[in-house]
Amino acid sequence: MTHGRLLVPLYVHPAVDPAAWQALTRVPSRLYGVVLNVADGPGATRDPAFAAAAGALRAAGIRVLGYLDTAYGTRPHQTVLHELRHHINWYGTDGVFLDQAGAEAGLLPYYRALVNAARDHGAGTVTLNPGIHPDPGYASIADLLVTFEGDWQTYLASAAPSWTAAYPPSRFCHLIHGVPDSLCDLAARTARIRRAGVHCAVPGEGANPWAALPPAVRRKTT
Repeated sequence: MTHGRLLVPLYVHPAVDPAAWQALTRVPSRLYGVVLNVADGPGATRDPAFAAAAGALRAAGIRVLGYLDTAYGTRPHQTVLHELRHHINWYGTDGVFLDQAGAEAGLLPYYRALVNAARDHGAGTVTLNPGIHPDPGYASIADLLVTFEGDWQTYLASAAPSWTAAYPPSRFCHLIHGVPDSLCDLAARTARIRRAGVHCAVPGEGANPWAALPPAVRRKTT
C-alpha cells in the first residue's frame, strides 16, 4: 500500500552515491519531488554532477526543488532570489525548498513577499520548511508546508493541530529521521493519519540524516 508521496531531501553528492540518484529516476510515481542541495544552496559555481542528476530527474518527470536557506527570516530577499536564479539557470529547478523558515505570525509578511517574488522569478512549486506547525497563516503562502522535521521519538510524541483539517493533506509534509528501517512504513502511515500527504522517513541520524535513500525507494529499486 502507498502511504502518501515522498519528498526526498537527498543530501549526498551524485559523484559519491550515483546509484542513489539513479534510483530516484525509477520511481517517479512515488515522488512529490527531490530537494537539490549543492552547498546549502546552489553553490558558488555550477556543479556538473548535480546538473546531470537534476537533468535525469526532470527527464523522468520528477519535480526538482532547489534548496535555499532563509535563516528564519533574516536573509535579505535579494540574496535568496540571487541564489534562486542560480538554481534555475544552472540546474533547471522547477521550484524551491525554503529551509529554516520562520513559524511566527510576525514573519508572515517576510515570507509572503519572498514566496511571491520566487514565483515571479520562475519557481513553479514553493515548499516552506519551518519544521514545526507554524502560525496557520503560513498554510496559505506555500504549495507545501513542512510541519515536522525531526527524529522518530519526537515524532511519536507530536500531534497535528486542529487548524490543519481545513486544508487537504497534500499541502503538508513530515520529514522524519532516525526511524528504524522496519518502522519506516509505520512512519508513513502515521504521517497520513496526521493529515500529511507528503513525507520522507529515513533511518539516518547525526549531522546529515538525509545522506541516503528512504527505504521506501530503496526497496522499490533493488
